[in-house]
Amino acid sequence: MRRPSQLPGSNTPVVLALGSNLGDREATLRAALDHLQAAGVHVTTTSGFAASVAVKPNGPDPSAPGYLNAVALAHTDLSPRDLLDAIHTIEADLGRVRLEHWGDRTIDIDIVAYGTRVVAEPDLEIPHSRAAERDFVLAPWLEVDPDAELVGHGRVDALLAALRAPGAAE
Repeated sequence: MRRPSQLPGSNTPVVLALGSNLGDREATLRAALDHLQAAGVHVTTTSGFAASVAVKPNGPDPSAPGYLNAVALAHTDLSPRDLLDAIHTIEADLGRVRLEHWGDRTIDIDIVAYGTRVVAEPDLEIPHSRAAERDFVLAPWLEVDPDAELVGHGRVDALLAALRAPGAAE
């Protein structure tokens, strides 16, 4: 796990969720973190890697290859659009092929939060539209930032507790 550091010239805090369910998942996640650094995204802290069941449009799919997930806290001078473009380049460089929505993939990197900004564009929504519903995003985020808040949704610890409460919808 990487620890927080102060980096001059990288002033917007971002939260990124990473996942992989094809190939050498751990090596791919580590490579993605290295590529982010090279693209001007200064990763300061990374959660541990955690396994999860694949989620498809109809819900959890235990028959699909399982995911390895992590959350990275970072700072960047890239705009939200430039950050998304850099992420798409990294995903392509690491073998991601976009054939089906929510399909299996070598790497998936989502912008969960970009400072306190809210962005609503057809191909870019910040905060991430489903982050508040995803244990595999909230739990690793909470691991690296116990006081985290998701803009428009509240504290991450409360969101995670609500997801894990008996009777909570899946």
